[in-house]
Amino acid sequence: MALQSINPATGEKLAEFEAWDQERLDLAVRRAAAEFPEWSQRTSMAERCQLMKNAARVLREQQDELAKLITLEMGKSINEAKSEIEKSAWVCEFYAENGPAFLADELIETDASKSYICYQPLGVVLAVMPWNYPFWQVFRFAAPALIAGNIGLLKHASNVPQCAQAIEQVFLDAGFPPYVFTNLMIGSDQVESVIRHRHVRAVTLTGSEPAGRKVAAIAGAELKKTVLELGGSDAFIVMNDADIPAAVEAAVTSRYLNMGQSCIAAKRFIIDQFVYEDFISRLKAAVEAKFVAGDPLEPATTLCPMARQDLLDELHQQVQTCVKYGARLVTGGYQLDRPGCYYAPTILADISSAMPAYREEFFGPVALIFKATEPAHAVGLANATNFGLGGAVWSSDGATAETMALRMESGACFVNGFTKSDPRLPFGGVKNSGYGRELSYHGIREFTNVKSIWIK
Repeated sequence: MALQSINPATGEKLAEFEAWDQERLDLAVRRAAAEFPEWSQRTSMAERCQLMKNAARVLREQQDELAKLITLEMGKSINEAKSEIEKSAWVCEFYAENGPAFLADELIETDASKSYICYQPLGVVLAVMPWNYPFWQVFRFAAPALIAGNIGLLKHASNVPQCAQAIEQVFLDAGFPPYVFTNLMIGSDQVESVIRHRHVRAVTLTGSEPAGRKVAAIAGAELKKTVLELGGSDAFIVMNDADIPAAVEAAVTSRYLNMGQSCIAAKRFIIDQFVYEDFISRLKAAVEAKFVAGDPLEPATTLCPMARQDLLDELHQQVQTCVKYGARLVTGGYQLDRPGCYYAPTILADISSAMPAYREEFFGPVALIFKATEPAHAVGLANATNFGLGGAVWSSDGATAETMALRMESGACFVNGFTKSDPRLPFGGVKNSGYGRELSYHGIREFTNVKSIWIK
């Protein structure tokens, strides 16, 4: 099997790699496992934190070339790619500065002379990561996991193999010992053997719901810990007392950032009936004014390609199905007549429960507009999905907005803002958006043995 790097802006093949055979894969896992005692027991927490600070420095020193690699392999704008590298450096620094406190022993008063809770690393952890944020997704796993004393194995998305190689090199350039973090050049068909490998202790996956179900089933059969961050169909509620211009501006950013290819992008816009048409009109004007197609390597480009043609085709089919069932096509709804995987930013209004879009995730630059009659109806619409990752509520009534946020079935909800990941806050979902948490102190403790010590 060959892993290909294809530029989605041009269709040009940039590189091709042969997937490892089982013998080479098994050797990589065994080498990683052999490094665990040295890394977890004989390398101090202070040393691990310093190496992670080094990784942040390397990321910033190589920001331009790493950002260019992201843009070439998956198509996001060069400006967004640079921001992704900076955010990856931030998460490295965050855990280097806070990891020791997050993992410090906790004294507990009991009938013992001394009792406490300690956090010990599990061992080798496999990370199955997606292409849409090829650096950030990896570093938000790797920074806490490695500082905790774990060993990282990366199975990256098959369309970003050069990013995967570059990430491994960042850790080596930062001074990490070989095999503390290893990129596995393998296809999806080889993931099961890694999960079942006797040296692998846990798995984390960021990806689709079907992929999450498969990984969870395999890991469950092996009684191995999993953390799953899956799809999302986030609601963005706008009440009639909201600051409409500010809400529209945030809506454009949240929906079309990374060309809509984000699990926590606002996807379902639930608008109060009294501002419904005004919001649609303003959103249409903002979208049509902002986005101009061009080379994603050019800083002035605002409309970039989607990552792959098959993803664009699937999205377009969803749009056509909505229109067939009665959705109003406000703008967009077509592939641009130019080389590359460019899809026009799209708005679909009047979404009803009869349409597949009522519950499906749209992974691309398409905004779905729903009409709500009151706050309770808006929350009901927000919860009428199998997903539960993030959400947002816009209103000048802080108490009502907070109540709505609390009632939303999601792992996070932002009031008068849009959902975003932040190292200081736990990140993850409920329902079919997965389980477990990344980031904050919750994230660094996910892949630890929370051990009780009792002494008398």
